[in-house]
Amino acid sequence: MTSSSSAFSAPSIAERVAGVRARIDAACHAAGRDPAGVTLTAVSKTQAPEAIDAILATGQRIFGENRVQEAQGRWADRRGAVPALELRLIGPLQTNKAEDAVALFDVIETLDREKLARALAQAGEKRGRSPRVLVQVNTGAEPQKAGVLPDAADALIAAARDTYGLIVEGLMCIPPADQDAEPHFQMLRAMAERNGLSVLSMGMSGDYETAIRCGATHVRVGTALFGERNRPETPSSS
Repeated sequence: MTSSSSAFSAPSIAERVAGVRARIDAACHAAGRDPAGVTLTAVSKTQAPEAIDAILATGQRIFGENRVQEAQGRWADRRGAVPALELRLIGPLQTNKAEDAVALFDVIETLDREKLARALAQAGEKRGRSPRVLVQVNTGAEPQKAGVLPDAADALIAAARDTYGLIVEGLMCIPPADQDAEPHFQMLRAMAERNGLSVLSMGMSGDYETAIRCGATHVRVGTALFGERNRPETPSSS
């Protein structure tokens, strides 16, 4: 008896990418925005090499990773071979990994404390490569989650810019999983406007259309592009 499982085959990565891009375009049009103003970051953490190659074949060039060491293994050989590749760190960063992060990533989205700002500035000076950074805001004040608390965010932004000379482009957040994301996105947008920041990294597989409506410039999508993750991981960024 032949198997009928092929009749229920999962969508290919190319089909998923096309679907997500179509939904981004539709969300932008519904919000009266130019789709060119929203960047898709593919969250590639835990993905197998063949999945990475498949999504690269669609033309996707912007990727988010959670861990420095894991990203080094995945991207070190591809770094020089893939034109226009942009790597973004979207997971928490320890200060002792700052130099490795600066060497690998184009953007670090998880600046959340002054000690890390100092470490990134020192690493950038040593490497001769200043990373662009986003300040991660813990909009839900969740004790288990990384991110500066909202009432301390303005001071951290100012210190990162003025004291440490970092290139602060914008803000990032991960709303609480059990709450409506929209108020958190609106909070982040207001904070960015107050500080003259143009980049808002917010919205994941389950809520990126809401984020676009609230002004997201970057959405971080993993599961909707790749399917379920290869192994369990603590919730964070896709």
